[in-house]
Amino acid sequence: MTNEQLSSTNAMVNMDTLGLAPTEIWISHSDKRLVSALLSVAAQLRIPVTGVNVEQVGSSDAEQFAQRKIPRITIHSLTQDTWNARILHTSKDRISQIKLDDYYQTYHLLAAYISYLDQFTAGPDWSDRH
Repeated sequence: MTNEQLSSTNAMVNMDTLGLAPTEIWISHSDKRLVSALLSVAAQLRIPVTGVNVEQVGSSDAEQFAQRKIPRITIHSLTQDTWNARILHTSKDRISQIKLDDYYQTYHLLAAYISYLDQFTAGPDWSDRH
């Protein structure tokens, strides 16, 4: 990213491995403010969201943003069951593995969340990256 792009980026929402199960957050690799905002929107929509840290699985595209001090959140659907099923990066990694109800629920949540973030991250608290 150019310096101009970096300075105009308030947050990064990483969506990875959606639709295998209900919505999860990689809490330990996500900005607390972004997590709090997602949980708030989820509560308003009555959509369950839990934290599943996936350090043992690998990395995500969001890590490069963290290095640049851009707040980030990773939203996924990887659970112990989906991991044990050995779906990711195997011949089972097909669209037929997606649970459409879970995928739609995550889509519904993310649509509201991104809309909320458009307003939330525009405030002065987001201009100072720590």
